Amino acid sequence: MTDITTHQASRRRLLIALAITCSFMVIQIIGAYYSNSLAVLADAGHLFVHNSSLFIALIASSMAIYFAKNLNDGYQRAELTGGLINGILYLSISLVILYEGGERYFHHSDGHELHINSYLMSVISAIGFLFHGAAAWVLYKGRKASINVYAVFLHSFFDLISTVSTFFAGILIYLTGWAEVDIISSMLIAMFVLFTGVKVISRCLKGLFENSGKLPDVNEIEQSIASVEHVENVHNVTVVRQDKELVVGAHVVLKQHCTVEKHDEACRLKVEKLLLSRFKVAKSVLQIESHECHHDIPFRKNT
Repeated sequence: MTDITTHQASRRRLLIALAITCSFMVIQIIGAYYSNSLAVLADAGHLFVHNSSLFIALIASSMAIYFAKNLNDGYQRAELTGGLINGILYLSISLVILYEGGERYFHHSDGHELHINSYLMSVISAIGFLFHGAAAWVLYKGRKASINVYAVFLHSFFDLISTVSTFFAGILIYLTGWAEVDIISSMLIAMFVLFTGVKVISRCLKGLFENSGKLPDVNEIEQSIASVEHVENVHNVTVVRQDKELVVGAHVVLKQHCTVEKHDEACRLKVEKLLLSRFKVAKSVLQIESHECHHDIPFRKNT
């Protein structure tokens, strides 16, 4: 179950990655102009969209933290929507690169010579490898906790691969003089972006459809649990949908539960029966706490 701390960590990773990639984007735009390389230009345009994607992911992550504080799974929809927009941007940039590559190829076929600064092309790619490697490393550990971090990690990893491709393309152009390598390299980059975009969009759409049902009201659940006999108060209530099944999490503070043997288990069963009968929730994670003894009873996951 994703919590507020996880979302805050995801946002920090995204901010660091954004700072890294924005710094290199300035270098790459200048280098693309002076090298006259379509592959570098494709990388520069792709990186611009990548930074836009990061910005969208940051907005979604901030919304996730807000919704998580309100204890519902709205943060899941926010993250999935942000990931979906990222996927659409993947497709958009791939189509632009493919179009530009086709235009340059036909232009070259008509007898126009391509002038590529292969040395500058390779230098920029080598620098980009370091920048994208740093961004991918920052995002790697958080890729499983957030769909947005996962999407941006894929993007950064792809950037890393594309810089290697562009680097060797520059070397090949320098050694052979075959400028068409630049076009081929840009086309390969576009195809990989297209594949990644389809994958992210598919995953996000699946998640949005699975989380389309309306969830029970958190405040109503909290009040209902608080009305159970021997319950002092309830806090940290969450409602999420996992694999099409509702899951309720809560910290339940009991009155004098330490004075009666296994009293906490009896109260837990009452709360579980309440959740099942009133809210159709068969799965819960309840943390039972002592109001007077100031120590927690280890939680048990009800399935």
